[in-house]
Amino acid sequence: MVQYDVTTPQAYLAVLEDDWRKEKLLRLREMIQTAAPEATEGLAYKMLSYGMGEEQFMALNAQKHYVSVYVGDIEKVPDSQTLLQGFNLGKGCVRVRKTQKLDESGIEQFIQNAVAMWRDGQDINC
Repeated sequence: MVQYDVTTPQAYLAVLEDDWRKEKLLRLREMIQTAAPEATEGLAYKMLSYGMGEEQFMALNAQKHYVSVYVGDIEKVPDSQTLLQGFNLGKGCVRVRKTQKLDESGIEQFIQNAVAMWRDGQDINC
């Protein structure tokens, strides 16, 4: 896993290479911030993280060959298999590759569903 030795979200964004990964990460970041404007952006495990206080519900990281969206357990989020069709998935990780068109996928709705669960206090952790 690629980890950036930074201490703030601004520093994280500043060290990203200006390539397709930064473009995808910034678009995903925008989706999260739009869906959850009350969430605080921070760093957890050297990745961008979103939540309140110590409770984080989502994270982003630029890897070498993809951008990762982390959420506790993807299968707990309603309609995840349909919304994330075409993405490479782990138990709690959505891997976004260079050729994937975010605005033509269901990832924004997936993020909104995960945010709604977080707001409702539902468990989306592994």
